[in-house]
Amino acid sequence: MIVKDDLLVKLRRYFDLNLYEVKLWAALLSRGVSTAGELSDIADVPRSRSYDVLESLEKKGFVVMKLGKPIKYIAIPPSEVVDRVKKNMHVESQEKIKRLETVKGSPLLTELENLHTNGIALVDPSEMSGCLRGRNNLYNHLDLLIKEAKKSVNIMTTEKGFMRKAEGLRASLEKAKKKGVRIRISAPITKDNRKFADSLKGLVEIKHNDKVNSRFVTVDGKDMVFMTLDDKEVHPSYDMGVWVKTPYFTNAMDDMFDHVWDASKSS
Repeated sequence: MIVKDDLLVKLRRYFDLNLYEVKLWAALLSRGVSTAGELSDIADVPRSRSYDVLESLEKKGFVVMKLGKPIKYIAIPPSEVVDRVKKNMHVESQEKIKRLETVKGSPLLTELENLHTNGIALVDPSEMSGCLRGRNNLYNHLDLLIKEAKKSVNIMTTEKGFMRKAEGLRASLEKAKKKGVRIRISAPITKDNRKFADSLKGLVEIKHNDKVNSRFVTVDGKDMVFMTLDDKEVHPSYDMGVWVKTPYFTNAMDDMFDHVWDASKSS
C-alpha cells in the first residue's frame, strides 16, 4: 500500500496522531481487518512498535481489537472516527481548561509570578527583545502588552491591519481604556473598514493616514512591536514582527507617530 505523504500530513494534523499511528491506521483502513504483523509490513512500521501503536489507536477509538487468535484489528468507519475524535478533543480541552482555572489564585501561580519577577529584575533591558513568528503569535504578544499598558498605546497599521486589530484586540483595548490609557490608531480609513472605525468610537482615537505605510505598536513609550513584512504580500503564518523594550527607540517612533497624527484628519 502506498499512501501519499501529503495525506499522512493531513491525518496527523486533523486527527492529532503521530507518524506511526497514521501509517498503521491508513494501512488498516485499506484492509478492513488485519493482524499487527501484516499492518507493520504494509505500513513500514517496526513490528516492535506496532502493538503499542495499535493499542494507542484502540484507546483513541480508531480501531477495535477482534477476539480470537491471532489477534486482529478492525477499522472503525472514518465518519464515526471523526465524531469520536471531536468528542474526545472536547472532553480533553474542558479538562485542561478546568486545570488551568484552578491555577489562578493558587500558590503555584504566586510561585511562578515570583520566579518571573525576580528573573526579569536581573535582565539587562537591552536583552528584552524577541522575534514573533506568525500572526497569531504577534497578536498574542500585542494583547499582553496592551493589557499591561498604563499610559498610552499608539498603533500605526494598514487598512486590513486596522480591521484585524479592531476584532482581535478589542477586549484588551477595552481593558486598557478602563484604566485611563490613551489609545490612538493611525490607519487608512476606507469604505471597506469604515464600520470597524465606527465600532471603536468612544474607545480609541482614530485618524486617517494614507501617507505612511507602516505597521507598529508602541506602549507607554517603552515597548514596541514592529512588523517587518508587507501584510498584502505575506501569508498570516509567515508574518513576522520584532518586539523590543527600549525607551530610546520607542520614543523616536512615538515622535514619528505624533508627526503623522498631527498632520492627519480625524476619522
